[in-house]
Amino acid sequence: MLSIAPSKRSVARMMEPTAWAAEQFGSVELGDVRRTSRLVRVAASAAMAPAGTVTSVFTDDAERQGAYDFLESKHVDPDALERGVGEILARRCATEERILVPVDGSSLSFVDRTGERGLGAVGTYEAGAVGLKVISALALTSDGVPLGLLRQVFWRRPVQRPTNRRPAKKRPIDKKETRHWLDAVNTSAERIGAVPGAPRITFLVDREGDSAAMLCTLVATKHDFIVRGNWDRTVRAADGRSWKVRTLMGYEKQLGSYDVELAGGPGRAARVAHVTLRAVDVLVPLKDPTSGKRREVKVSAINAREMVSCPTGEEPLDWLLLTNLHVEDFTQARAVVSTYALRWRIEEFHRTWKSSHCNVEDSQLRSEQALRKWALVMAAVASRIERLKLLARTKPDLPADLEFSEIELHALLLLKRRSKKKTETIPDSVPTIAQATLWLAELGGYTGKSSGGPPGTITISRGLAKLRSAADAIAAFLAADDEENG
Repeated sequence: MLSIAPSKRSVARMMEPTAWAAEQFGSVELGDVRRTSRLVRVAASAAMAPAGTVTSVFTDDAERQGAYDFLESKHVDPDALERGVGEILARRCATEERILVPVDGSSLSFVDRTGERGLGAVGTYEAGAVGLKVISALALTSDGVPLGLLRQVFWRRPVQRPTNRRPAKKRPIDKKETRHWLDAVNTSAERIGAVPGAPRITFLVDREGDSAAMLCTLVATKHDFIVRGNWDRTVRAADGRSWKVRTLMGYEKQLGSYDVELAGGPGRAARVAHVTLRAVDVLVPLKDPTSGKRREVKVSAINAREMVSCPTGEEPLDWLLLTNLHVEDFTQARAVVSTYALRWRIEEFHRTWKSSHCNVEDSQLRSEQALRKWALVMAAVASRIERLKLLARTKPDLPADLEFSEIELHALLLLKRRSKKKTETIPDSVPTIAQATLWLAELGGYTGKSSGGPPGTITISRGLAKLRSAADAIAAFLAADDEENG
């Protein structure tokens, strides 16, 4: 048996989600300590049994009604909740020397047949879908493990397409949706900057960030950034002449080449891509949309291009990256490309949040304010799930009790012993995070290499659901036994 068998102390803790929820939400200021206490209980329950609807998370009638009252309360401000979560995370980030912050947009779609939920258009106006738009700034460790959300910005579009709006190029920045992207960057930098011993940020932004507004904002934060180029912009070379950046890149010598594993995706087969790197320092002319002043920003432009290995009919990997990080050789260029590749973590987070586990779009809450509060809680849960998955890959030898409670580990070992193969040896001591995550995934249907790669979010989340049930049963048994024996 596990050497740290469940004790009365572990029953009092119940499960790790309770401690996690207190860490994530325990110091959020909502005007009344009872509201914060309810928030922690709501978050702990959501972490124990993630689901899109409140009724699926809470089986106890009183706790379910308490959650509804909290989410629908006009006294609980979703902006205060988001601010509290972001500031708490910023303080936790102080232990890191550097953090990566991918910034990306998404949308939450909800059913609203009567129009009473106060939602706006998402997607194309022709499709008629409604919901909320959102920008997320997700903090990662330097090796890509999620820490949590520094900033989430929600907003509503008009339900109908505006008919008399000025062209985008003629609208001021405060009338464009770009302002929400700039908010995510600025607020993230401010929250980190308010913490003593704050880490340095490297912002990671996809092609939506290749704009004068975003580049000027990133420069103003005085942090680092890597932005994927979206168009063949005009730049000024070291000799003072103006070039299209891709044309200029073509005259640069290759710094080197290497192989990189590409995961499969829509329109792309999984493969080992042979990538060549080129880099050149350039000056990018920009007009600051806030001040109207023109300026030049010095960046390194890096081109990572797949050669030879791309299958017929597919687009080769071809990234043009703009960064203020120092790049003058192959090692530095490769480091920038590898860092930018971690931007995909926010795509995985959004998928876990919206569909593959937390299913936040299933929510039936009646108001925009309630939906935002529930979405923020479920976003924290999604980040926790992604953290568990990636810790198993990047730091496999960590002890599992850093992320699991004693009862959870006891339940996991019991379940594993029931299903183990004859050739397997199950340790009596605390397993590693990689072992525990693998066993969870196996509970969720993971079959090893035949599943197509390392354990993913779906199989881990299925295993977590089974583990929660087993751990709940053990906790209830021990509590009853304690009560019976005084």
